[in-house]
Amino acid sequence: MSRIGKKPVELPSGVSASVSGQTVEVKGPKGTQSFTATDDVTITVDDNAISVEPRGKSKRARQQWGMSRSVIANVVHGVSDTFKKELEIQGVGYRAQLQGKVLKLNLGLSHDVNFEIPDGVTVTVPKQTEIVVEGHDLQQVGQVAANIREWRRPEPYKGKGIRYKGEFIFRKEGKKK
Repeated sequence: MSRIGKKPVELPSGVSASVSGQTVEVKGPKGTQSFTATDDVTITVDDNAISVEPRGKSKRARQQWGMSRSVIANVVHGVSDTFKKELEIQGVGYRAQLQGKVLKLNLGLSHDVNFEIPDGVTVTVPKQTEIVVEGHDLQQVGQVAANIREWRRPEPYKGKGIRYKGEFIFRKEGKKK
C-alpha cells in the first residue's frame, strides 16, 4: 500500500482540475499545467480533491500510483505558487551577472560562460555570488539549477564552485609532506 498514493491531493481555492482519459489539466492563478499518467492508475476528481488509485496489484501499478500522485501534487502547487532553487557561488573571482535572458558566469575558466535561460523559468541574481531560479514547473526549475551547477561543481579540497544553498560539501584533507 502506497502511503503517498492513498492521500488525495487537495485543491486550494482558485484552482480547478479536470480529467480527460489519463490527462489531468489543472488551472490556477499562475497558469495552466497538465500531466498525463500511465494506464496503470485511475485518476478521479472529487469536490475539492484529486485521488489516484492503482489498476491492479502489479508492482508497476503500485510504483505509478505514488509517483503519479506526487507529480499531480507538484502540478497543483505549481499553478498556485512558484518553486524556487537557490544557488551559491564560492571561489575567488567567481561571480554571476544577468544580461537580459543570458546568465553570465565567471567561474575561473579561460572564458565566461553564457547560460541561456529557457522559457518558463525566471533567474535572478540578488548578489554576485547568489543565483535564484524560480518557476512553476518543479522538474524544469530543478533541471535548470542542475545545468547551472554543472559548469563548476563544488570540489572537496577548497570547496570552490556552485552549490545549492545549505548544501554540505564533505571536505578532504590535502597531501601531506
